[in-house]
Amino acid sequence: MESSTTRNKFRIKDLIGEKDFYKKVLLIAVPIMLQNGITNFVGMLDNIMVGRVGTEQMSGVSIVNQLLFIVMLMLFGATSGAGVIGAQYYGKGDYKGVRDTFRIKLVISTIILIIAIGILSIFGDTLISLFLHEGSESGDLEATLRYGRDYLKVMLIGQIPLAIEFSYSSTLRESGETALPMKASVAAVFINLILNYILIFGKFGAPVLGVVGAAIATVISRFVQLFIVAIYSHTHLEKMPYFEGTYRSFKVPGKLLGKVILLALPLMMNETMWSLGVTTQNACLSTRGLAVVAGMNISVTISNVFNIIFIALGDSVAILVGQLFGAGKVEEGKLTAYRIIAFSTSITVVIGAVMFLAGPLFPNIYKTYDEVKILAGNMIRVSAVMMPLGAYLHSTYFAIRSGGKTFVTFLFDSGFMWVFAVPLSFILANYTTLSAITVYAIVLSADVIKVIIGTILLKSGIWARSLVDS
Repeated sequence: MESSTTRNKFRIKDLIGEKDFYKKVLLIAVPIMLQNGITNFVGMLDNIMVGRVGTEQMSGVSIVNQLLFIVMLMLFGATSGAGVIGAQYYGKGDYKGVRDTFRIKLVISTIILIIAIGILSIFGDTLISLFLHEGSESGDLEATLRYGRDYLKVMLIGQIPLAIEFSYSSTLRESGETALPMKASVAAVFINLILNYILIFGKFGAPVLGVVGAAIATVISRFVQLFIVAIYSHTHLEKMPYFEGTYRSFKVPGKLLGKVILLALPLMMNETMWSLGVTTQNACLSTRGLAVVAGMNISVTISNVFNIIFIALGDSVAILVGQLFGAGKVEEGKLTAYRIIAFSTSITVVIGAVMFLAGPLFPNIYKTYDEVKILAGNMIRVSAVMMPLGAYLHSTYFAIRSGGKTFVTFLFDSGFMWVFAVPLSFILANYTTLSAITVYAIVLSADVIKVIIGTILLKSGIWARSLVDS
């Protein structure tokens, strides 16, 4: 039976949960935080290693990773569409439903992978060149293109294990099993770190491979991560019964396939359009010169380390609220979402303050130009100020998505990006004389408008529903 609090209008004090509530949230979130934290910290060390080789190498790798970021989010969006239903099936106790959604994830991911690898193989040089512009005092554009091309050729192989591992890990998280993906990720990132040191700099008798060595290390670590997750899942079926018989057949109910497609297409389109929007914004800023590309790379790398807490709490919203909706506890699910959003936003005020004070020290670690270090430090501080807005929006996005309102999330996320944020970036970068850091700050500040829209959607309650009643 649901409490009077959930039947009536929520009050501010209702946003503070009991001790047991936060224990449940952190039980889900902490393993994700650890996984993301170690991944991003090692990613930062990798970035520093490449940055120690040279600015052109670092910029080439950064540009390619922005292109691969689009592929990653396409895979994320596709698996998330099935995952919305998968979490609710698990909450209902229907393991066959979970297994069928996993099969659909694998098929959709394979289709995306084939298309993405084809496009990047044919048009890789052209896409990298979109980010290469004169305009700063430092950087060799031709060398940056060459390093980016070499890095991309190897990294395309790494998209194969990434796609399969995404399907496994998302299914595990939807069932509340966050420890296994975390352990696999920890093992993979340390292998990546060690191999990076050996292959980038040519240690222990290995050749000096530079950016190609960084790519080889990443690909090997991704295969390791996939093997750990897949082998453990299929040898511990008493804990993960929904993986039993996964590959005996790929036949799934037509009704479920149709439901997943209706959810997955808007989510995949959203992640694709949103990531394209972010990439386009970065391309707009890159017209100010290669130093801006390098500065953004450092800023994003450092910011990712500080963002791990609100990213994990957003995942917790999707898991806990989805399970509650699947169990028919819609009002409890809504209250859970509101409480996690409030918790995430509040805690990032403190994290943002720490990042503002400490963040600008990190660019000094890189072997790069002073122009790049100054830009990166200022960008880190802007990102720190905007962090609470990002936390609120991240959790709000997953709350709305948990009830299957994927078209609404598409309008909320990508609609705002392309109707407002991208045109704003283009106009400011190309038709004003504002500095790169000023343009960067204005574009991030535009999220205030998105916060207002998100709050209206949350209060409407149209997103809260069960998808597996029948």
